[in-house]
Amino acid sequence: MSETRHVPEGTGQPAAAPPRRKLVEGPGTLLVWVYGVMVVGAVSRSAYQIATEFDRAPLAYTLSAAAAVVYAFITYTLARGGERARVAALVCCAVELAGVVLVGIWTLADPSAFPDSTVWSEFGRGYLFIPVILPVTGILWLRRPRA
Repeated sequence: MSETRHVPEGTGQPAAAPPRRKLVEGPGTLLVWVYGVMVVGAVSRSAYQIATEFDRAPLAYTLSAAAAVVYAFITYTLARGGERARVAALVCCAVELAGVVLVGIWTLADPSAFPDSTVWSEFGRGYLFIPVILPVTGILWLRRPRA
């Protein structure tokens, strides 16, 4: 992703790109760490379950793997910083929240569809509800007024 540089009038030289807005400062640092922990948890859980017992609950294990990808992408974009990364992380947090809510409702409405739980089952109950709290926190952090 290259950033567009503009040429100030009369100089003939491209201006330096504006500094990338840091997303990892203050509470953002904690947000990146928690997302990083969720990446490790979701990747290790889904990798083990897919490798050893995929036929038991393929939907649940695939959804856990999808959650791991979402967490990894958000962690990367938050650490990268910049306006494009902020927008990408904001969109991904909204998608994550929608996924948590939909899977949470689905696991409560039709438990037989999930012989084993996912990271997002029952709104992340197995992960202390962090999966439902984290995207809300991320959205609030990413929508804060820009400096």
